[in-house]
Amino acid sequence: MRNYIYGERTGLQLVRIAIELTCPAGVLPSEEAVNVLYGPLPVNEGEALAKAIIETVERLTRDHDI
Repeated sequence: MRNYIYGERTGLQLVRIAIELTCPAGVLPSEEAVNVLYGPLPVNEGEALAKAIIETVERLTRDHDI
C-alpha cells in the first residue's frame, strides 16, 4: 500500500508542477492550503488540481469571447 501512495503522490506532484508553470497565478492553492481547504488525502490534491485546470480553461474561454 505504501508504494502505491508514493506513486500516487509523485504523479500528483508532476501535475502540480505543470499547472504552476503554465496556468495563471492564483488558480491553484499551495499544498498546505489544499490540506486545510480540501483535506490531506491524494484525492483531495487531485480535486484541487482539477479545479485549477477548469478555472484556467474558463479564464481562457472568457478572455477569447469577444
